[in-house]
Amino acid sequence: MLKLIQVLWPSFLVAGMAEIVFFTVINPQELYLFGTPVHYSGVATYSIGFFGFWLVCAASSLTTLFFQRTADEINRTDSA
Repeated sequence: MLKLIQVLWPSFLVAGMAEIVFFTVINPQELYLFGTPVHYSGVATYSIGFFGFWLVCAASSLTTLFFQRTADEINRTDSA
């Protein structure tokens, strides 16, 4: 549970900041997806953007957590 919190909480905070910065610069009604304009409501666009940023940030936090493992954690064998 602790590792889940260590991944999701910081990524949530950074995703919130990334969304604020991104949508301050970009108008959600002017976005294009595969060459066609996005016709979602503003709330839907903000929500999809937030979850996209959260996913990317969570992947980054999870990668950091993965590379912080010690040699004992990597090489341990759980034989019972």
